[in-house]
Amino acid sequence: MIDKRRDSEGWWEAVYSDASIVTQVDDGRGDPAGGVGEATSSLSAPGAVVAFLELLDLQPGDRILEIGTGTGWTAALLTALGAHVTTVEVDSGLAEQAAARLERHGNGVEVLVQDGAIGAPGRGSFDAVHVTCGVTHLPYAWVEQTRPGGRIAAPWMPEWGDGHKLNLTVTGDGLASGRLVGGADYMMLRAQRGTLRVPSDTSDARETGTRIDPRRVAYESYGADAAIAGLLPDVAGVACDGDRFELVLADVAGTSWARCRRTGTAEHQVLQAGPRNLWGEVADAYQRWESWGRPGRGRFGLSVGPGGQVVWLDDPSNVLRR
Repeated sequence: MIDKRRDSEGWWEAVYSDASIVTQVDDGRGDPAGGVGEATSSLSAPGAVVAFLELLDLQPGDRILEIGTGTGWTAALLTALGAHVTTVEVDSGLAEQAAARLERHGNGVEVLVQDGAIGAPGRGSFDAVHVTCGVTHLPYAWVEQTRPGGRIAAPWMPEWGDGHKLNLTVTGDGLASGRLVGGADYMMLRAQRGTLRVPSDTSDARETGTRIDPRRVAYESYGADAAIAGLLPDVAGVACDGDRFELVLADVAGTSWARCRRTGTAEHQVLQAGPRNLWGEVADAYQRWESWGRPGRGRFGLSVGPGGQVVWLDDPSNVLRR
């Protein structure tokens, strides 16, 4: 915590640093200055914000739908670029504070308190959607509320691997499609928060072995992350570094789990339970990525339609299938 009155120079240095600032913990139940609790809202690092704003290719007068108001800072930046902004915030306390700041500085932003997953129905068609929170599944409402040719810039945070910066263009046939254009690490849309559920009791697990290194599967490439996430959208994985690396897997339905432990030998240990062979599915997806020539992240993309979303390689017609 920096007191502007006591340390003016340090305060300005912090303001202009390329760092994020946590502004809320535990959905408002804790004190962000205490350094304790789960961060649930923040002011993103300027570099990350600029990278997303550049994807929107804004023109003065554009109508922008922002998902996740937070402090109101990015909404103010959008208005400074000449946009007309409608911003949606699920947390009424954050929305009230942001609306007061924006009004105080004359930004003319419409602030709505509701679930960002529904967008802003009844507000007409927007030129672009700017998403400030991570999403595993892009709500189709955002596509419906964007004009043909409009953009959607969002942090795609699939169940598997690291997050990706996503740049979609909405087409006249009611679809949105675009490539992965870099990394992203954002707090999740509250409606899509998830947890990896793996029981501590492994007495009912079946034990097998594998010659595929689980650490390589977890850390190999952002392209491998995109491939596995596209082929297995309902499988989550968490890498646990320590004395002995372990990759923990679970399906989002909570039916199956696996623990893949690196042994330091040619044969690694696999413990898993449930109807699915999760390690086998993940290992197969990883090997398919290798068979494609180990494509990088930039060759993958995502398309969103009324029936959901799909991941593709090189071209929207080349959809990844299990």
